[in-house]
Amino acid sequence: MRFASLGSGSEGNALIVQVAGTVVMMDCGFGLAATEHKLARAGIAPQDLDAVLVTHEHADHIHGIDDLRAFSLRSGQRMPMYGDQQTLAVLRERFPYIVEEHLKPVAGTSRPEGQMIPVTSGVAFRIGDTDVLPFTVPHGRTSVLAYRFGDIGYVTDAKTIPESARLALAGVRVLVLNALLRDAHPTHLSIAEAISAAREIGAERTFLTHLTHHTSHAELAAELPSGISPAYDGLIVTVDPSSW
Repeated sequence: MRFASLGSGSEGNALIVQVAGTVVMMDCGFGLAATEHKLARAGIAPQDLDAVLVTHEHADHIHGIDDLRAFSLRSGQRMPMYGDQQTLAVLRERFPYIVEEHLKPVAGTSRPEGQMIPVTSGVAFRIGDTDVLPFTVPHGRTSVLAYRFGDIGYVTDAKTIPESARLALAGVRVLVLNALLRDAHPTHLSIAEAISAAREIGAERTFLTHLTHHTSHAELAAELPSGISPAYDGLIVTVDPSSW
């Protein structure tokens, strides 16, 4: 089991979780060229991608979705896209040609071929070799989905970690958690708030993601507590599997 951070921030967000032969991408915020390059650095071929899990509908998390056409063309399969009902409704509205059968591409062209699959917070489901537990965290006036894959927890764009989320993350060994700025922010955890949340969750290793360019990676790495580190584009972390 491993995860690979393809990138995070206002310019785009995507992360790979790989369990045995199953490869899942969290969000799709980058265009085709950038995504293929980032996947190659992680040793993953585009046709190996089994599904996309969407946390929410903000642009920096979904605006690479159109370029998924290259992935579905190469695999010959419709790309499964998982998310909550609200997020999938927005995707259908913005990108109807991905799922609407009557919207055929012009001869000589192609379109992304997607299959949108709704998930419910707190109800686990299975993709290939891995069980996935989605759960909700607040993001300002709205909410986003976070996901757990066995020993790995992924939380982005959270403002707080409620008790229900802490219970969903109980026992994770590796946590990927957003931390936007040093100062407080109305919709995202600050660095201090993320550190406090990481300590409460108690993972062996926590990687702070969605950091801005206002924070020096080297300075932050030097001052964070033991077991907590800033994530970076291209980070790959392997986790020995255990039961949960």
